[in-house]
Amino acid sequence: MKKLKARWNVHSNFQLFVIFVVFALTGSASAWLSRPLCEVLGISKDLLSHWYTPVRLLLIFPLYHVLLVANGFIFGQFTFFWNFEKKLLRSLKLGFLLPKEPQ
Repeated sequence: MKKLKARWNVHSNFQLFVIFVVFALTGSASAWLSRPLCEVLGISKDLLSHWYTPVRLLLIFPLYHVLLVANGFIFGQFTFFWNFEKKLLRSLKLGFLLPKEPQ
C-alpha cells in the first residue's frame, strides 16, 4: 500500500479507501448504464447479433471515464481523478481531447 500511496501521491489510508470506492462504483455503474444507453441509441442484439457485445464495450469506455471524474467530484477526489484521466489520455495519445493549459 505504501508504494501505491506514494505513486498516486495519496497521504492517508482514508483517501486511498475513497479512491478504491470510486473505482469500484464507477465500474459497476458504467456496466449497468451501458444497457439503457444502448437502448436509447437503438443498439440491440437483434440488430447487431455477435457485434452487440463489442459495440457495448466500446460504449462503456467513454462512459466509464466520464463517470470516473464525476464520481471523483462527488466523493471529493476530483483533483486526483482529473489528473488520473489527463495522464491516461496522454498515454493513449488522446491528449488533444484535453483543454489547453494556460501558459
